[in-house]
This record gives sequence, C-alpha cells and structure tokens, in this order.
Amino acid sequence: QLKKKLSAEGLFDADRKKTFPSLPLRVAFVTSPSGAAAQDFIRILKRREWGGSLTIIPARVQGREAADEICSGIEFAEKSGLFDLVVIGRGGGSLEDLWCFNEERVARAVAACGLPIVSAVGHEIDFTLSDFAADVRAETPSAAAELLTSAYLEKLERLENAAIDFEEGAEAVLRDRALVLERLLNRLKG
Repeated sequence: QLKKKLSAEGLFDADRKKTFPSLPLRVAFVTSPSGAAAQDFIRILKRREWGGSLTIIPARVQGREAADEICSGIEFAEKSGLFDLVVIGRGGGSLEDLWCFNEERVARAVAACGLPIVSAVGHEIDFTLSDFAADVRAETPSAAAELLTSAYLEKLERLENAAIDFEEGAEAVLRDRALVLERLLNRLKG
C-alpha cells in the first residue's frame, strides 16, 4: 500500500531522478561504520585505487532508531555541501533487518535529497522503498563501490590515453621542426 501511495505521488518517477555524477570524488556513505557493508565498500575502493574521499556518516541500519538516523545522515550530507554523491545501505539480512529502508520517512528523505543518492541495501534479490526512491539502485554495497570506481577508472584511462596521444604528438612536432632546422642549417652552410 505504501509503495502504491508513494508511486502515485511520483516519488519513484524516472524523470525526477538526478544524474549520476560523471566523476564523483567526494562520497558520503550513510551506514553502520562497524558493519561488513562499510568494510567491503572501503576494501573495493582501495583495491581499485579510487582517488576520491569517502566519509562514513554513522547510522544504525536496523532497529527502531535506524530510520531517524538514516534520514539525519542524508540531511547532513546534503546540507554540509561537502559531497558529490550519497550512498545509503547495508549488507543483506532478513526482511525485518532491512525494514528501516522501507519506512516512508526514509523513502521521502531519499527522494527529497538534492544530491544524487545510490541505494545499496541488502543482496541482489532484496528491494526496498529506498531503492525505488533513489536515483540509482546498486544490488549490494559492493556493487555500489564498483559503480563508483568504474566511473573513476574510466576517466583515469581516458586521461592516460590523452597524455600518451599528447606526448606522441609533441614528439612528432619536435621531429618535424628538427628536420626543418637541419635543412635550414644545411642551406646556410652551402
């Protein structure tokens, strides 16, 4: 019923979703800092040598206080002006464990946030209202880290290729100028 209500209000509409930043380098992750999701997320960022900064905004991700803490974390990330992107999430669990991400106030906070939000809750088969309200859904927190680093690695590869092209072009120009200079010197000698 709640999903139908929020959908009818347009909270899940594709045209209200914000574009994923082309190079998000300042990321907030609203999650439990001691949870496996945060540790997996950080491990993937390190393994893929991501060059941005990650801030874990502590929030309970299950239990009675969780929804309020998640909403507060989202609000802090947006109002601080420090971030390009917000990820919310936790690892898998039972429906009850994930329930805070199904609460209306969390879905509304996700939809209302001025920053792009990636919802990374549970496992591949888990869907929550925050997933529908978010700008991007990642199947897991690890998948969110892969998504984030893929954009970075793609830009890095393009930059490295541009540097190689520039260097090769500069060397070709210098070779051509050296030949012209050599010809001019030969004329002066002759």
